[in-house]
Amino acid sequence: MKREISMETAELLYENWPGQFDTFSHMEFACSIPQPLFLISTVKENGMPNLCFHSWSCFGGDMGGYFAVMQNVAHTSHTYHNIVREGEFCINFVSPDYYSNCIATITHNSNLADEFEAGHFTPEKSVRIRTPRVKQSFMTLECQLACNVDLSRKGICSMIIGRVLHASVEEKYIEGIDKRYGREGFMFNIHEPADFATGQLSDTHVASLEVLGSYPDLKNKPFGE
Repeated sequence: MKREISMETAELLYENWPGQFDTFSHMEFACSIPQPLFLISTVKENGMPNLCFHSWSCFGGDMGGYFAVMQNVAHTSHTYHNIVREGEFCINFVSPDYYSNCIATITHNSNLADEFEAGHFTPEKSVRIRTPRVKQSFMTLECQLACNVDLSRKGICSMIIGRVLHASVEEKYIEGIDKRYGREGFMFNIHEPADFATGQLSDTHVASLEVLGSYPDLKNKPFGE
C-alpha cells in the first residue's frame, strides 16, 4: 500500500521548529531525497570570504555548457546577496571527514566573520573567477551566475543556476572511481526524513555512496530514448 501525500497540506507531519514548512516545503521531509552536500564560496560586500554549507542541487548540461542548479538559496543569506552582487561563486566538494568543519561555517557566519578561518579551510586562487576556492576540496566548480529565479514567488528563496567555467579535481580522485564514489568522496544530505507512523521528523543524516556494480550494456547508448 502506498501513502498518498498532498501538496496542499502538511497535516500528517509536525515541524521541528516554527516556520520550518514555510522555509522548506513539507515534501522535502516527506520525500527526503538524498542530495549532494558541498560548500559554496563567495565574497561578502566588505571583502570577507564567505562559505555556505549547501545541498538541494543538481548538475548537468549539453554542448552549450555545463550548469550547477541550486535550489533553496535563501534570500536572507549572505550567499544569495554575494552571488547576485558579484555574479559568480565556487562549488567545493569535500569528503564527510570535513563535516564538522562545514558546520562551523554555519555557527560562525556573521558579516565580519572569515568563514574559511571559522571552518579551518584554506582559500586558494581560482582560475577563471575572483572568488577563492577551498584548497581541501577534492573537486571545485567555478561558476558564473546564469539565472536567478524565485520559483515559488514567495520571496523566500531562489533557484540559482551557475554556468561552470572551470573545474578542478585532485589527481587521486580523478584516477579511477574509488575515491570519488566512496567514504572519501561525495557526501549526501538526508534531510530530516519523516516517520509517518508518528508524524515526527528525524535527525538529518549524512551519507556516502556505495558502488554496487557497473552496467556495460548501457555504454555508448543515447540517454533517455
